[in-house]
Amino acid sequence: MLYSCFSDKEINISTSMWFAGGGDGPQVESFSSLTLLDPYMPFDSQLDCLMKNLKNVTDSEGTPVFMRFFLSDPANQAEALRRRIGYDCPVSVIGQAPLNGTKIAAMVWCRPKATVAGMGDRMHKVTERGIDEYWYTCGVSDADGSYNQTVSLLDDLSSKLEDNGLSLEDNCMRTWLFVQNIDVNYKGVVDGRNTVFDRHGLTKDTHFIASTGIEGRSESHANKVMLDAVAVSGNGVNVRFLHGLSHLNRTSEYGVRFERGSLVELPDRRYVFISGTASIDNRGKILFEGDIKKQTERMIENVEVLLAEAGCGFDKLGSVIVYLRDPADYAVVKSIIDKRLPECPCVIVQAPVCRPGWLVEMECIAIF
Repeated sequence: MLYSCFSDKEINISTSMWFAGGGDGPQVESFSSLTLLDPYMPFDSQLDCLMKNLKNVTDSEGTPVFMRFFLSDPANQAEALRRRIGYDCPVSVIGQAPLNGTKIAAMVWCRPKATVAGMGDRMHKVTERGIDEYWYTCGVSDADGSYNQTVSLLDDLSSKLEDNGLSLEDNCMRTWLFVQNIDVNYKGVVDGRNTVFDRHGLTKDTHFIASTGIEGRSESHANKVMLDAVAVSGNGVNVRFLHGLSHLNRTSEYGVRFERGSLVELPDRRYVFISGTASIDNRGKILFEGDIKKQTERMIENVEVLLAEAGCGFDKLGSVIVYLRDPADYAVVKSIIDKRLPECPCVIVQAPVCRPGWLVEMECIAIF
């Protein structure tokens, strides 16, 4: 992986680039994080700056295959953002405030040779080298409560996959469940996911799906849950799930159902999707309660173990998202992340984790 960074007084852009053939071939993947730097700029000016620089990134790096925008106040900002996006690609817009005091940040994944087709109703198909990805983004439901919304969203995702000859259990590689007021609504999400997984035969004896369940808001306060997901199909696709049992336990031991990570092997490259990972031990216990420095260090150690199980390390990371419960911990966490992962595209946002005792969590994608 090759990393580059551009920064001026208004924005920082960090980019990771993966080249076919271990660096001897053409560039075929890139991630870029776009972080505004001036918290005194009004939202419209921050949006103008972000979109101008996003266009520069996509002009340079190629076809965007996935974008996520992080907003400080989606109820007042999401509509203006959507009017400006201008890309027919999978786009996720979530209320998770950037923790440097600005109002908007972004992460974009590009592939120069991919084709992207809008399929309507939250779905996009990304095709490259005979492999198809089906992205489901910004899924929301009008059902009552977090349990019913989770069931409705996963059923909707499953139905759309089945319409394309895929299934939730065989093809879905990664989900993101964004939960409004997670301390109150997460149990409904867990129970709803368990209900749907039971119907699909996703049990501790088969497998689950790599996932992040984290605080996040859509632009409507009626939506307790928002869902993003990606499924993969094609010849030569092989999936292996990551457990990191020296450092982490199976999630089913404390009643939830997701894999710690997944390794997706394609004919010419491998993706590692690391689920939301916190300071936990192999008995499911929160480690270093109340100590943000030690929790961050253990979180990074846990991720390193999962990456090693997949056959890679931090030098293969394409992108990182870090979630903090308490904005007051930002300076401490950022200093550790900057030291351990100094070049990797990274966004740090406010988003409480599913257990109050966890102060910090991270997820990442690696390519090798």
